[in-house]
Formats: sequence, C-alpha cells, structure tokens
Amino acid sequence: MDSQENALELGKNEEVVNEEVTSQVETIESSESVAEEPVRPVYETKADVLHRLQDIAHGEETPQKDEVEYLKTSFYKLHVAEREAKLKEYLDAGGDPEQYQYTPDPDEESFKAEMGIIKERRAKVFKELEAEKQDNLAKKLAIIDRIKAMVTTPDEANKNYKEFKTLQDQWREIKNVPADKANELWRNYQLYVEQFYDMLRLNSEAREYDFKKNLGLKTALCEAAEKLADEEDVISAFHQLQKLHQEYREIGPVAKEQREEIWNRFKAASSVINKRHQQHFESVRAKEEDNLARKTVLCEKVEAIAAEENKGSGDWEKHTKQIIDIQTEWKTIGFAPQKMNVKIFERFRAACDDFFGRKAAYFKGLKDTFKENADKKRALIEKAKSLQDSTDWKSTSDKFIALQKEWKTIGMVPKKLGDQLWEEFLGVCNTFFEARNAAGAGQRGEERENLEKKQSIIEQLKALAAEAGEDVAEKVQKLVEEYNAVGHVPYKEKDKLYKEFHAVLDKLYKDLNISVAKRKLSNFKQNLKQVAERGENALDNERTRLFRQYENLKSEIQTYENNLGFLNASSKKGNSLIDEMNRKVQKLKDDMNLIREKIKAIDAENKQ
Repeated sequence: MDSQENALELGKNEEVVNEEVTSQVETIESSESVAEEPVRPVYETKADVLHRLQDIAHGEETPQKDEVEYLKTSFYKLHVAEREAKLKEYLDAGGDPEQYQYTPDPDEESFKAEMGIIKERRAKVFKELEAEKQDNLAKKLAIIDRIKAMVTTPDEANKNYKEFKTLQDQWREIKNVPADKANELWRNYQLYVEQFYDMLRLNSEAREYDFKKNLGLKTALCEAAEKLADEEDVISAFHQLQKLHQEYREIGPVAKEQREEIWNRFKAASSVINKRHQQHFESVRAKEEDNLARKTVLCEKVEAIAAEENKGSGDWEKHTKQIIDIQTEWKTIGFAPQKMNVKIFERFRAACDDFFGRKAAYFKGLKDTFKENADKKRALIEKAKSLQDSTDWKSTSDKFIALQKEWKTIGMVPKKLGDQLWEEFLGVCNTFFEARNAAGAGQRGEERENLEKKQSIIEQLKALAAEAGEDVAEKVQKLVEEYNAVGHVPYKEKDKLYKEFHAVLDKLYKDLNISVAKRKLSNFKQNLKQVAERGENALDNERTRLFRQYENLKSEIQTYENNLGFLNASSKKGNSLIDEMNRKVQKLKDDMNLIREKIKAIDAENKQ
C-alpha cells in the first residue's frame, strides 16, 4: 500500500482514531479522579516528626500540603499529650493548679521555624509552578496553532513532516499546564495531529516504520502496566500507572488494525491497578469508620464518668484511673475519617478536660480545707502547751479533756501531717497527766479519810429516817451541808457512795414532804372559816390564785419531763443530773397535789 492509500486509509478511519483518543482521555480522567489518600506513618515522638519536617524543609523534594498538614497534626497531638501528662503529674503530686505554669517547649519553636521555611518554599514553588504552567500553556497553544497551519494540503503536509515531528518532540518536553485547560488542550492537539497524519503523504515504509515504533513503545508500556499488578505497595503502583498513562498519551498512533487491541490491553492492565487502588481506600475508609465508632464509644464513656457524682477523694481517684485507662485505649486506635478526625478528638479532649478541671478545683478546695484543719489543730497544740505546766489539776484536767474532744471534731488533714500533729498533741497531753498522776499519789490517803467521813454522815441520815419531830428537816439539812463540805473520795468508791447517799436522802425527803403536806393542808382547812369572813368573794379569789399556781406547776413539770427526754444517761455526770431532775419533778408533783387538795377543800366549804 503506497503513501496515498495510507493517507486515504487514515482519513477513512479518522472517527476510529478520535474514539481511541476520547477513550484514552476518559480513562485518564477517571484514573485521576480517584481520591489519593496515602497511608501515613504513625509518629511516636516529636523528634521523629521534626526529623521528617527538616528533611522536607532542607531537602530537594517539593513540600506536599497533605503531608505537611499531617505532620502538623501529629506534632501537636504529641505536644498536647506531653503537656497534659506534665500537668497531671504536677496535680497528682499535690500541686496547686493556679500556680502551675507551662514551660516553653523548644521542640515547638524548632517546629514553627521549620514550618516557616516550608511555607516560604511552598509559596515560592507554587508561584513558580503556576508561572511555568501558564508559560507551558502558551507554548502548547503555539504548537497547536503551527500544526493547524500545516494541515492544508497533502503536499504541504508531506513537506512539513520533519517540522511536525520536531513540534511533537517539543510538545512532549513541555510538561504541566493549568488543570482546567489540560483536557481541552490535549483534545485540540490530538485533533490536529490526526488531521495532519490524514493529510500526510508518506511512503509506506516511513509510515509503517512510524506505526511499528509507536506499537513497540505502547507494548512496552502495556508490559510495564501489567507488572504493576505484582507491586505490593498499592499507592506506589497507582502513581507509577499515572506516569505510564502520560507517556502513552504522548506516543503517536499505531496501525489501524492494531489500535483497538493495544489500547484494550493497556486499559485492562490499568483497570487492575485502579481496582486495587479503589479497594485499598475502601478498606482504609472502612477501618477509619470503625475507628470513629470505637472513639465515639470512648467519648461516651468519658462523658458518662465525668457526669457521675464524686463524693470524696476515693471517687475522684477511681474515676481518674478509669479515664486514664480509656485514654490509653484511645491511643491504640488509628485515625478516623479526615473530616471527623479533629472533631472526635476535640470531643474526647473536652470531656477529659471537663473532668480533670473539676478534679483540680475539688482538690484545691480540699487542700484549703486541709490547711484550715491543720491550723486548727496547731492552735489546739499551742493551747495545750500553755496548760501543760499547770498544777491546778482538776481545772486543767477538764480543759485538757475539752481540748481532746474539740480535736475529734476537727476534720481530716493529709495522713502524714495528721500523724505528726497528733503525736505532738498527745505528747503535750501525756506530759500534763503524768505530772498530775505523780502529784496525786499523796492525795489517796486523804481520799480514804474523806470516804470514812461521808460513810459516817450517811449512817446518821439513816438514823434520822426513823425519827419524828419538828427538827428532823433541820438536822437533815445540816448533815447534807457537812457531806458536801467533805473533799474527794477514791474514784472507785465514788459511784457506790453517791447512790447510797441519795437513796437515803430520797426516802427522807419523801417522808418529810408527806408529813409537811398533811400539816399544811390541815392548817389551810382550819383557816378557811377566817378567809370566808373577809368577804363574799374571798374564797373564790383564793381558789383562783391556787388554780394559777396549779397550772404553773403543771407547766413546769412538763418542761422538766421534756428536758429529761433529751438527756443522755450513758455518762456518770449525765446519770447524776437525771437523778437530780427526777427529785425536782417529784417535789413539784407533791406541791401540785397539795394545791389540788386545797382547791377541793375550798369547793367543799362553798357547798356548805
């Protein structure tokens, strides 16, 4: 087939060529539309992040925005975790949150410096790249215009073939153009290239050589694309495929009968890589969604713990351990989807900050309370020290006992300090009581003599209980005064003597009250005649006066009985007070009964 027939054959199959070009463009566009989400390494330390950042800042590679942002997020995640760990360590050691100051982080300053260099480089590269793209666009438009000018007649096309090949070489050497112009630019270029070939009159050998060379180049690209199926790194394979596509686009056409076959082979190999790439990122996205679900559960757990009531230090420490365990688990979970990764971390951190903020406030208040309690106990120690050398044994003993009772009412202080303060307080108390016990050894003989005196007085009171006469009450009162004037008795005999003394007194007072009451009632009845002679209303006035006395006594008895209900008889002093009040109540009841009998006597007199 001669060159004219070849040209005619190319012209007839212009539609087929255009379909091939369109198919290539669509496939490339489809490949380029796949979102590239590279798997990033997990940085364990800030030093690792800085090392990578320095490589980018001072190396030859062009800084990539996604990686720089990822490095920034990784650095500050480690930076914040380190700050929070230092704050927690400070608070756990009993530090004051208001006094805590964050120390400058030299790593952060280095990080910012490197980021500044990268920012300047990226800005410069971007500016240069944009200028280069615009320049490349202008160059390629010029090449299209020159090829378009060549597509006039077959003779002109044949004459300009060498220049045409030079323009093709120039086109291949020109790389990036603005993305929004790339596809339209390529379609126009391919259109006029195909038109040129259709107009070109070449001898069959030259044409066949050209087609054969292009077929060899495209076959090599197909083989390279097919080998990428064995590449373990899916991301690397995808990027290599994009480069192969770029090369494929820049190679001229092949013979008509081989065009579809070679393109289908290249497209099939591309589909394998694209499918693996797509499956990889679907797997990554599924894992990220699972990570998001797990992190959401951890957020809910921390929020629930933060909402629980903490009744004391034990609750705070228990919940702190739970949250720290959750934070440890959080660190084992990978990234969530990019659009949610920062939000879920902010939610988690807000819940943790809320808990630890309120914990710090609680322990600050507890610290203030501990200080106040410690100051109160130190004040009691000073009071005790001022009393420890006193020889007023009875009064000072009561004061020491009062101080000990007050000590028990003061709240807690830290255990170590509390033990120190108690040892000091106890030592002062022991100093006094040991001195008192030593001084009291000589008093025991005197106490035995006092016991014998009081026992003698009790025997005299028992003897009076069998007597009768007007002066019994006076004798009883005199003996009671003598009894009260006698000093202390041995402590072990005190309660027994007390009960015996008051038992005989109760009997005496009861008998005397009955006798006195009878005598008073008899005298009252004898005087009623004289009262009646004073006037018409004299008896009624007397009855009214007595009734008021009766009601007053009744009210007073009720008050005493109510007070008795509140007294605690467990102590010896409490028991003594109850006995005394019971005697008073009985005396008031006897007086009330006497008044009631007087009122009855007035009523009987009025009936007469």
